[in-house]
Amino acid sequence: MSASTFRVERTTVNDGPTGDATALTTKPYDFRFPSLTVTVPKELVHRASVAEVLLTDWRRVDETHFAMTAQWPRGHSFFTPVAGGFHDPLIGCETVRQIGILLGHAEFDVPLGHQFIVWDLDLTVRPQHLRVGWTPATLQIEVTCSEIKRRGKNLSGLRIDVVFWREGDVVATGGGSFSCMAPGVYQRVRGEHTLGGDWYQLPLISPAAPQSVGRMSPMDVVLSPTTAPDRWQLRVDTRHPILFEHAVDHVPGMVLLEAARQATAAKLGRTSYLPLSIASEFKRYVELDAPCMIEAYRIPGATTEDVETVLVTAQQDGVHVFSATVSAGLHGH
Repeated sequence: MSASTFRVERTTVNDGPTGDATALTTKPYDFRFPSLTVTVPKELVHRASVAEVLLTDWRRVDETHFAMTAQWPRGHSFFTPVAGGFHDPLIGCETVRQIGILLGHAEFDVPLGHQFIVWDLDLTVRPQHLRVGWTPATLQIEVTCSEIKRRGKNLSGLRIDVVFWREGDVVATGGGSFSCMAPGVYQRVRGEHTLGGDWYQLPLISPAAPQSVGRMSPMDVVLSPTTAPDRWQLRVDTRHPILFEHAVDHVPGMVLLEAARQATAAKLGRTSYLPLSIASEFKRYVELDAPCMIEAYRIPGATTEDVETVLVTAQQDGVHVFSATVSAGLHGH
């Protein structure tokens, strides 16, 4: 079934006195109040829970530009406020991920059931506009698509660049590159490492001390200490309701981004900090049946009085699988 089945009819955005951009409901739903904000279908962003859908609307501007809206909650069970009251930038990374998948399905006709592979993802925030307010953050998003690749008539990959606006101010910029894979191709690429395949998953290991990696709860810690101070084993809890929101056959990219955030906190000795930027590359699938080792290094040339920068890398079976450069400001402690 094509994702275009979910295409909705829209009228104009409500410009009422609240100033909130609201998505209008579709005729099939026949809501009594036509200006209620709704989330996009969860299937279009590969979420199992409606509560984890961040996007609220989208429309095509032209062949490569789209206007979208999203909402970041004031409180979230995992993307909690950081550094004394800022929205967690990793919720911005998750929003970028959802944007790419939604556009692939809804605007570039990638069928549901196809896999999306993220190759790189980056986000830079402007702290002065990132404070948690008295209401959830309502975002207007400009999206530009480029590097659009097709295999025959089917989309095989694209890049998105996004600008997040909040109350008329740019709050963040970012983007990412994705490729798409049909189920049969994915099965051949992954071999036995698909759901239901004959492979052994590593047991859950002990977490690092939560405050040492900038977390409050042990269940949210994705690093386990080793004998080396700047080296950890990735801790993979497939029961985590957000990081493993649905069943998967490999470690999700958001787990690796969280590992980069936590390793940066440990390397800098910060119990709380605001990531000003994160730029990541995903080289290979990280498997669930082999240890993945995380290391963190300061980047001296990129460090100033106001910003500290850390390079985080991941290796599995001696192969480089992931890297991220994280910059931390003076916010937090």
